[in-house]
Amino acid sequence: MPGPSNTLLIEGPFEELAEELAQYIDNVKPGGAGDDEAATLQAEVSRLLDQNQKDDALKRLVTASAVLNAAPEKEFIAAYNLLVHLIRQSPNLNMFLPKVCNNLSNPVTSSTSSNGPGMALAILTTIFNVMQPDNDTRYHVFLAILSVVKRSGLYESLRPQLKNMDRWIGEWEADEDEQRKLFLEIADVAEEAGEEEESYLYLLRALRTLTPDESTEASAQALALRALRSGLSHPAHFDFHDLADLDAIQALRRSSPQHYELLEIFTAKVLDDYEDFVSEYPAFLDKESLSSGVLHRKMRLLTLASLAATTPSRSLPYASIAAALQIEEAEVEVWVIDVIRAGLVEGKLSQLGREFLVHRSTYRVFGERQWREVASRLETWRESLRGVLEVIRAEREHVEAAREREETGGHGRGGGMAGGRRPGREVDVGLD
Repeated sequence: MPGPSNTLLIEGPFEELAEELAQYIDNVKPGGAGDDEAATLQAEVSRLLDQNQKDDALKRLVTASAVLNAAPEKEFIAAYNLLVHLIRQSPNLNMFLPKVCNNLSNPVTSSTSSNGPGMALAILTTIFNVMQPDNDTRYHVFLAILSVVKRSGLYESLRPQLKNMDRWIGEWEADEDEQRKLFLEIADVAEEAGEEEESYLYLLRALRTLTPDESTEASAQALALRALRSGLSHPAHFDFHDLADLDAIQALRRSSPQHYELLEIFTAKVLDDYEDFVSEYPAFLDKESLSSGVLHRKMRLLTLASLAATTPSRSLPYASIAAALQIEEAEVEVWVIDVIRAGLVEGKLSQLGREFLVHRSTYRVFGERQWREVASRLETWRESLRGVLEVIRAEREHVEAAREREETGGHGRGGGMAGGRRPGREVDVGLD
């Protein structure tokens, strides 16, 4: 995978190395070099080199290089490294490298084991690393790497490099269309590897490259639906605001109103609303290949999260939870544990009081009603603090009054000495 820059240590003049590679390709191709020496690639390359047509000779080598995928495993990397070395000596390397990348994106036919994809990745990584960071041909090399990773399932070799994506995109000055293609390729690779969350995040990044005008196009709407299905199907994804705010998703209001209605339910509504939707469109989930079990479970967890966020007392009776989730009270504790594990709520179960004590909860939506609830809670908090301050002030006044009585009583007895009275103990709580 891409890493620190590599240097290819291959010695010899261009002409000698080019003829050597041409001879090797003649030997590797089906049927070998044949009897007609004048028709061989080596003869043609030699003739062009004699005429000082290096780029034309290189073009012939690159055109014929697809047969290197049939080279023996032990010779595969050396042969391709030699070809890359020759290409790097041309001022037109960006013209030749795409063909090589295309070769390496195809299966290595000489390898009957899992070594083939690894060898192809080794060559592609070399090509990527020997190029200057701002060379936009690196973009196409990386697409070829993604193709090999997707075909071979070597996602773990790609994962560490994804942190460099933003920097690479900046270096390549990739436009929105190129970025979208790249993000979609990564999403495909992640999905193929079973990395659903990673795939979903790159689908979102692809959607963000669309302009408002592009968001209503058929391809954009197809991408929006794919992202929506991905987010809904992921059993651990609960926040849909990042999706709902995108222009392409908003355009689903008109193009796919049922999809948009389902998104609104998972964004802000509760289990009863979801059940109403399923009753109204009974065939929808099967048609969209959405798991009713996954969606029903997520909806229960989201409903419990909403219940915890809106309860004014911060205490939820088991009966209230059971009613909202449409379950038996005996199942409440299991669902509360699940919602805590999902990170939607923090709290403690009280089996004795048969209630869930909410410590922290997160609003699924935050609008005018939520602001009013916050204002109400702040007012309650302020009143509580005012009561505490009154108690502290009263205690302070009591202490000061007791001290004054002690001082007055000491002077009344007259002891003759200042030390005959007991000084009062001062209490300072830091309030003015």
